[in-house]
Amino acid sequence: MDAQDRLKRDAAREALTRVRPGMRLGLGTGSTMRHFVDLLGDALDAGELSDLVGVPTSIQTERQARERGIPLAPLHEAAPLHLAVDGADEVDPRLDLVKGLGGALLREKMVAQAAERFVVVADASKIVARLGTRSPLPVEVVPFGWKTHLPTLEALGARGVLRTDDGGDPVVTDNGNYLIDAHFTGGISDAFEVQRRLERRAGVVETGLFLELADEVILASGDGIGVRRRGEES
Repeated sequence: MDAQDRLKRDAAREALTRVRPGMRLGLGTGSTMRHFVDLLGDALDAGELSDLVGVPTSIQTERQARERGIPLAPLHEAAPLHLAVDGADEVDPRLDLVKGLGGALLREKMVAQAAERFVVVADASKIVARLGTRSPLPVEVVPFGWKTHLPTLEALGARGVLRTDDGGDPVVTDNGNYLIDAHFTGGISDAFEVQRRLERRAGVVETGLFLELADEVILASGDGIGVRRRGEES
Protein backbone atom coordinates (compact mmCIF):
# COMPACT_ATOMS: atom_id res chain seq x y z
CA MET A 1 0.00 0.00 0.00
CA ASP A 2 1.52 3.31 -1.09
CA ALA A 3 1.38 6.57 0.88
CA GLN A 4 -1.72 7.94 -0.87
CA ASP A 5 -3.54 4.65 -0.41
CA ARG A 6 -2.74 4.74 3.31
CA LEU A 7 -4.22 8.24 3.52
CA LYS A 8 -7.40 7.03 1.84
CA ARG A 9 -7.66 4.16 4.30
CA ASP A 10 -7.13 6.54 7.22
CA ALA A 11 -9.99 8.74 5.97
CA ALA A 12 -12.21 5.68 5.48
CA ARG A 13 -11.42 4.46 9.00
CA GLU A 14 -12.44 7.85 10.43
CA ALA A 15 -15.70 7.75 8.46
CA LEU A 16 -16.48 4.35 9.91
CA THR A 17 -16.69 5.94 13.38
CA ARG A 18 -19.89 7.69 12.16
CA VAL A 19 -21.61 4.35 11.53
CA ARG A 20 -23.91 2.92 14.20
CA PRO A 21 -25.71 -0.44 14.46
CA GLY A 22 -29.04 -0.53 12.67
CA MET A 23 -28.18 2.15 10.14
CA ARG A 24 -29.37 2.30 6.54
CA LEU A 25 -26.16 3.28 4.83
CA GLY A 26 -25.35 4.64 1.37
CA LEU A 27 -22.15 3.11 -0.03
CA GLY A 28 -20.30 5.22 -2.58
CA THR A 29 -17.92 4.26 -5.34
CA GLY A 30 -14.20 4.75 -5.93
CA SER A 31 -10.78 3.99 -4.53
CA THR A 32 -11.38 5.49 -1.08
CA MET A 33 -14.73 3.76 -0.81
CA ARG A 34 -13.15 0.40 -1.51
CA HIS A 35 -11.26 0.89 1.76
CA PHE A 36 -14.44 1.94 3.56
CA VAL A 37 -16.41 -1.10 2.38
CA ASP A 38 -13.51 -3.35 3.36
CA LEU A 39 -13.32 -1.83 6.85
CA LEU A 40 -17.10 -2.02 7.19
CA GLY A 41 -16.96 -5.71 6.37
CA ASP A 42 -14.23 -6.20 9.00
CA ALA A 43 -16.40 -4.46 11.62
CA LEU A 44 -19.36 -6.68 10.80
CA ASP A 45 -17.19 -9.80 10.96
CA ALA A 46 -15.86 -8.74 14.35
CA GLY A 47 -19.33 -8.06 15.73
CA GLU A 48 -18.54 -4.37 16.23
CA LEU A 49 -21.50 -3.41 14.02
CA SER A 50 -24.74 -5.22 13.26
CA ASP A 51 -28.17 -4.90 11.63
CA LEU A 52 -26.86 -2.67 8.85
CA VAL A 53 -28.36 -2.31 5.39
CA GLY A 54 -26.26 -0.85 2.59
CA VAL A 55 -27.34 0.79 -0.66
CA PRO A 56 -24.51 0.56 -3.22
CA THR A 57 -24.05 3.27 -5.84
CA SER A 58 -22.49 1.02 -8.49
CA ILE A 59 -22.22 -2.56 -9.64
CA GLN A 60 -18.60 -2.45 -8.51
CA THR A 61 -19.50 -1.48 -4.94
CA GLU A 62 -22.36 -3.95 -4.88
CA ARG A 63 -20.02 -6.77 -5.85
CA GLN A 64 -17.48 -5.87 -3.15
CA ALA A 65 -20.17 -5.43 -0.49
CA ARG A 66 -21.67 -8.84 -1.24
CA GLU A 67 -18.22 -10.42 -1.07
CA ARG A 68 -17.78 -8.87 2.39
CA GLY A 69 -21.18 -10.08 3.59
CA ILE A 70 -22.76 -6.64 3.90
CA PRO A 71 -26.58 -6.84 3.66
CA LEU A 72 -27.91 -4.76 0.75
CA ALA A 73 -31.22 -3.29 -0.31
CA PRO A 74 -32.42 -1.16 -3.24
CA LEU A 75 -32.69 2.57 -2.63
CA HIS A 76 -36.49 2.70 -2.82
CA GLU A 77 -36.77 0.16 0.00
CA ALA A 78 -34.07 1.61 2.26
CA ALA A 79 -34.71 5.35 1.89
CA PRO A 80 -34.51 7.57 3.76
CA LEU A 81 -30.94 6.63 4.63
CA HIS A 82 -29.33 7.55 7.93
CA LEU A 83 -25.95 8.18 6.35
CA ALA A 84 -24.25 8.14 2.96
CA VAL A 85 -20.47 7.89 2.67
CA ASP A 86 -18.62 8.56 -0.58
CA GLY A 87 -15.40 9.94 -2.01
CA ALA A 88 -14.85 13.01 -4.17
CA ASP A 89 -12.66 14.12 -7.04
CA GLU A 90 -12.61 17.75 -5.88
CA VAL A 91 -13.66 19.59 -2.73
CA ASP A 92 -13.85 23.39 -2.62
CA PRO A 93 -13.86 25.70 0.43
CA ARG A 94 -17.69 25.62 0.57
CA LEU A 95 -17.61 21.80 0.63
CA ASP A 96 -19.11 21.67 -2.84
CA LEU A 97 -17.81 18.75 -4.88
CA VAL A 98 -16.97 17.40 -8.29
CA LYS A 99 -17.60 13.68 -8.51
CA GLY A 100 -17.92 11.13 -11.27
CA LEU A 101 -14.47 10.19 -12.49
CA GLY A 102 -15.46 6.68 -11.39
CA GLY A 103 -18.52 6.86 -13.61
CA ALA A 104 -21.18 6.44 -10.89
CA LEU A 105 -22.26 10.05 -10.43
CA LEU A 106 -26.00 9.58 -11.10
CA ARG A 107 -26.54 6.86 -8.51
CA GLU A 108 -24.13 8.59 -6.13
CA LYS A 109 -26.17 11.78 -6.25
CA MET A 110 -29.47 9.93 -5.82
CA VAL A 111 -28.11 8.17 -2.74
CA ALA A 112 -26.61 11.37 -1.29
CA GLN A 113 -29.92 13.19 -1.71
CA ALA A 114 -31.75 10.34 0.03
CA ALA A 115 -29.51 10.51 3.11
CA GLU A 116 -30.01 12.47 6.30
CA ARG A 117 -26.24 13.03 6.40
CA PHE A 118 -23.70 12.89 3.60
CA VAL A 119 -20.08 12.38 4.64
CA VAL A 120 -17.24 12.63 2.13
CA VAL A 121 -13.90 10.86 2.59
CA ALA A 122 -10.81 11.93 0.66
CA ASP A 123 -7.13 12.64 0.87
CA ALA A 124 -6.03 16.26 1.06
CA SER A 125 -4.94 16.33 -2.59
CA LYS A 126 -8.63 16.69 -3.54
CA ILE A 127 -8.88 20.19 -2.04
CA VAL A 128 -9.18 22.95 -4.66
CA ALA A 129 -9.83 26.67 -4.49
CA ARG A 130 -12.25 26.42 -7.42
CA LEU A 131 -14.08 23.41 -8.81
CA GLY A 132 -12.94 22.18 -12.20
CA THR A 133 -9.26 23.03 -11.73
CA ARG A 134 -7.99 19.58 -10.76
CA SER A 135 -10.34 17.35 -12.73
CA PRO A 136 -12.88 17.69 -15.54
CA LEU A 137 -16.57 17.85 -14.79
CA PRO A 138 -18.25 14.56 -15.76
CA VAL A 139 -21.62 14.93 -17.47
CA GLU A 140 -23.77 11.82 -17.95
CA VAL A 141 -25.78 11.90 -21.17
CA VAL A 142 -27.97 9.51 -23.12
CA PRO A 143 -26.12 8.08 -26.15
CA PHE A 144 -28.62 9.50 -28.65
CA GLY A 145 -27.37 12.82 -30.00
CA TRP A 146 -24.61 13.15 -27.42
CA LYS A 147 -22.58 15.46 -29.66
CA THR A 148 -25.34 18.08 -29.54
CA HIS A 149 -24.25 18.94 -26.00
CA LEU A 150 -20.75 19.98 -27.03
CA PRO A 151 -21.70 23.50 -28.24
CA THR A 152 -23.50 24.15 -24.94
CA LEU A 153 -20.44 23.09 -23.00
CA GLU A 154 -18.29 25.31 -25.21
CA ALA A 155 -20.60 28.25 -24.50
CA LEU A 156 -20.11 27.56 -20.80
CA GLY A 157 -16.34 27.75 -21.27
CA ALA A 158 -15.57 24.03 -21.42
CA ARG A 159 -14.12 21.61 -23.92
CA GLY A 160 -16.21 18.46 -23.88
CA VAL A 161 -14.51 15.09 -24.49
CA LEU A 162 -16.38 11.81 -24.73
CA ARG A 163 -14.95 9.34 -22.23
CA THR A 164 -13.65 6.22 -23.99
CA ASP A 165 -12.06 2.97 -22.90
CA ASP A 166 -8.64 1.65 -23.86
CA GLY A 167 -10.08 0.37 -27.14
CA GLY A 168 -11.50 3.74 -28.08
CA ASP A 169 -15.13 2.77 -27.48
CA PRO A 170 -17.44 4.98 -25.39
CA VAL A 171 -17.47 4.19 -21.68
CA VAL A 172 -20.99 3.10 -20.76
CA THR A 173 -22.25 3.75 -17.23
CA ASP A 174 -24.18 1.26 -15.12
CA ASN A 175 -27.26 3.13 -16.36
CA GLY A 176 -26.43 2.59 -20.05
CA ASN A 177 -25.36 6.18 -20.69
CA TYR A 178 -22.25 7.98 -21.97
CA LEU A 179 -19.98 10.36 -20.09
CA ILE A 180 -18.69 13.66 -21.43
CA ASP A 181 -15.77 15.09 -19.47
CA ALA A 182 -15.95 18.88 -19.53
CA HIS A 183 -12.56 20.57 -19.17
CA PHE A 184 -12.75 24.15 -17.88
CA THR A 185 -9.61 26.26 -18.35
CA GLY A 186 -9.04 27.95 -15.00
CA GLY A 187 -11.92 26.11 -13.36
CA ILE A 188 -15.67 26.68 -13.16
CA SER A 189 -16.48 30.32 -12.43
CA ASP A 190 -20.14 29.72 -11.51
CA ALA A 191 -20.94 26.11 -10.67
CA PHE A 192 -24.61 26.82 -9.93
CA GLU A 193 -25.10 28.42 -13.34
CA VAL A 194 -23.38 25.51 -15.07
CA GLN A 195 -25.63 23.06 -13.23
CA ARG A 196 -28.73 25.11 -14.06
CA ARG A 197 -27.88 25.34 -17.76
CA LEU A 198 -27.03 21.67 -18.16
CA GLU A 199 -29.97 20.25 -16.23
CA ARG A 200 -32.32 22.11 -18.58
CA ARG A 201 -31.01 20.19 -21.59
CA ALA A 202 -32.96 17.13 -22.72
CA GLY A 203 -30.51 14.24 -22.93
CA VAL A 204 -28.33 15.42 -20.06
CA VAL A 205 -29.06 12.93 -17.30
CA GLU A 206 -26.92 14.43 -14.51
CA THR A 207 -23.68 16.29 -13.82
CA GLY A 208 -20.89 15.61 -11.35
CA LEU A 209 -21.53 18.87 -9.50
CA PHE A 210 -22.56 18.01 -5.95
CA LEU A 211 -23.59 21.41 -4.65
CA GLU A 212 -24.71 22.04 -1.06
CA LEU A 213 -24.92 18.30 -0.42
CA ALA A 214 -21.91 17.38 1.74
CA ASP A 215 -22.45 17.81 5.47
CA GLU A 216 -18.94 16.79 6.45
CA VAL A 217 -15.64 16.16 4.65
CA ILE A 218 -12.99 13.94 6.22
CA LEU A 219 -9.54 14.69 4.84
CA ALA A 220 -6.42 12.63 5.46
CA SER A 221 -2.98 14.12 4.99
CA GLY A 222 0.54 13.54 6.22
CA ASP A 223 -0.37 15.69 9.22
CA GLY A 224 -3.27 13.43 10.20
CA ILE A 225 -7.06 13.55 9.88
CA GLY A 226 -8.89 16.81 9.38
CA VAL A 227 -12.66 17.30 9.43
CA ARG A 228 -14.55 20.12 7.76
CA ARG A 229 -18.26 20.66 8.31
CA ARG A 230 -20.74 22.71 6.31
CA GLY A 231 -21.13 26.10 7.91
CA GLU A 232 -17.66 25.89 9.45
CA GLU A 233 -15.70 26.22 6.22
CA SER A 234 -12.57 28.33 6.27
